[in-house]
Amino acid sequence: MPTDRTPETPDAGTAEDPPRSSRRLVLGSGLAAAPAILAVAPPAAAQQQPQAVPRTLEDPRQAHPRPPFPRQEQPWPGLAARMQPRPDHGEASYQGAGRLAGRRALITGGDSGIGRAAAIAYAREGADVAINHLAEEEEDAREVLELIRKAGRKAVSIPGDIREEAFCTRLVERAAGELGGLDILVNNAARQTAQKSIADITTEQFDATMKTNLYAMFWITKAAMPRMPPGSVIINTASVVAYDPPKMLLDYSMTKAAIVSFTHGLAKQAAEQGIRVNAVAPGPYWTPLQPSGGQLPDALPQFGAEAPLGRPGQPAEIAAIFVLLADARSSFTSGAVFDSTGGRPGP
Repeated sequence: MPTDRTPETPDAGTAEDPPRSSRRLVLGSGLAAAPAILAVAPPAAAQQQPQAVPRTLEDPRQAHPRPPFPRQEQPWPGLAARMQPRPDHGEASYQGAGRLAGRRALITGGDSGIGRAAAIAYAREGADVAINHLAEEEEDAREVLELIRKAGRKAVSIPGDIREEAFCTRLVERAAGELGGLDILVNNAARQTAQKSIADITTEQFDATMKTNLYAMFWITKAAMPRMPPGSVIINTASVVAYDPPKMLLDYSMTKAAIVSFTHGLAKQAAEQGIRVNAVAPGPYWTPLQPSGGQLPDALPQFGAEAPLGRPGQPAEIAAIFVLLADARSSFTSGAVFDSTGGRPGP
């Protein structure tokens, strides 16, 4: 995760009492090396200690727009460019620190929402990024590709419908081919359609939700794993509804619960290949899923108001978690589900 704060050093000492880390360096180097070290070490008074960089605190309740929002509807799959207010994916705020330098990532649903935030963050952390999206999402996708390129990284667009197994296989092959390999896979694309009753869920809707959220994740992961070297990571986007399903999101909640179980089980298998598998479980996030059928139209103006922080999350606020899980420094983290819910309890 990016930071503009220099880590504090409570062990630092003073000019009269040199830092303990310096004393350990001298003593731990052996007596033979000590004279050389002492000869080049500046006086204690001249040694500069890291200084904490002041950072303005911000009330998380007021950090981003709060409901009520304008009433709005879009046809599936929806565009971030047409939302009011427009979501914040970190376009102007995310600052990288080289945590993913040289990495190669494939992100489904990378044109908008949480996938777009992850794509921006990954590029600014030094990764080359391929995004998958539907042809109808080209307007959003072009913006993401431009942001990746402005970060100095390679950007690859692979449009297509992940409900088709053959396309999922081609998606992985093309991403790995154009990026020169693959070591980060983010299964993020999702279908969400709110219905008041099970009687209103058609077989067509049920099938589309299952294939987008579950079948595609299975097909893409199965195709990707043989190409991923030890040290690679797989990150799946689950949801808080996996634990507390709303009555209007019956089929969607089923898939998110399955993603949690898939993550737990696959982490055990993938460990044999040196691959880590984790999931992120967002709460209410302001993405095109919501106005394109993910919420009932009358409920959308108050979307996120039920969260303890009183508002929905913006995609920029979850990007750092995707970076954390992809970072090699999280090498012992696998089989975990990270919640980001605005204060709502997880499982």
